[in-house]
Amino acid sequence: MARVTAGPNTKSKKKKVFAATKGHYGRRRNCLKTARQSAEKAGQYAYRDRRAKKRNFRSLWIMRINAGAREHGMTYSVFMNGLKLAGIELDRKVLADIAAMAPADFAIIAKQAADALAKAGKKAA
Repeated sequence: MARVTAGPNTKSKKKKVFAATKGHYGRRRNCLKTARQSAEKAGQYAYRDRRAKKRNFRSLWIMRINAGAREHGMTYSVFMNGLKLAGIELDRKVLADIAAMAPADFAIIAKQAADALAKAGKKAA
């Protein structure tokens, strides 16, 4: 009976590691030991940053809404409170997009928020 070698398995394992490190710099892409380390660390960064991405986008949306609200004499927190009182249920992503792309529409929303604040007896500015 012929002896079975591990050649095909080893080759496929190495191929998978080198495919994962394609585009890495220097020995990180073509030496097996460093390529394994590089692929592992890249996976850790990818896992961490998939979560960080959500935080970063929320922060960006809040900045854009705040900039739009300040043009209408309100801070972000006052504006969001006004929206809640007015019963407007738009999420931050949509509000940020409206503030950046359609300032006229954002002005209408800001006016509604200010009116709701005035009706509740709270200051808009």
